[in-house]
Amino acid sequence: MSEENPTPEAAGEEKASPAFAIKRVYLKDLSFETPMGIEAFNQNQPPKVEQELNVQVTKIDEAHHEVVLLLTVTAKIEDRTAFLIEVKQAGVFNITGLSGVQMAQTINSTCPNILFPYARETIDSVLSRGTFAALMLPPINFDAVFAQAIAQQKQQQQAASESAQTDA
Repeated sequence: MSEENPTPEAAGEEKASPAFAIKRVYLKDLSFETPMGIEAFNQNQPPKVEQELNVQVTKIDEAHHEVVLLLTVTAKIEDRTAFLIEVKQAGVFNITGLSGVQMAQTINSTCPNILFPYARETIDSVLSRGTFAALMLPPINFDAVFAQAIAQQKQQQQAASESAQTDA
C-alpha cells in the first residue's frame, strides 16, 4: 500500500484561480468649461492641447475594486484657456486570485485600458456639443506607463537606500 500526501486541494484548502470581471462602467464626474467664451471660436490659430492622466483605486471589498481614470484635457490659445474638460470615468471590477505585481498591473493597466475608450468618447461628445472640433485622443499604452512607474519607483528606492548607506 502506498502512502498518499494530501495536496492542498484534497485537504479542502483550494486556492482561488485568477478571475477578472467588469461589474459596472460609469461616468463618475464630468466638467466642461469654456473660459474664453465666443472668443475661442474667432481665433485663427489652433489651440495647444495638453492632457493629464491619473488613476485612483478604492478597494470596495476583498474581490471588488473601483478604478477611476481621471483625464483632464486643456486647450490653450496663447496663454488663455479655450476649453477645459475633466472626466472621471470609473469602473467596478471583480478581481480575485491575484496578488502583488499581478494585482497592481491589472488595476493600473488592464482596468484603465478598459475605461479609456469610454472617457475618450465622452470628451469627443462634450466637445461636439460645445461646437469645438472633435479631439481624437491618441491611444495610451497603459502597460508601458505601468512599467515606467515601476522602474521609477525602483530608482527612487535605490537612491534612498544609497543615501541611507552614505549617511551611516
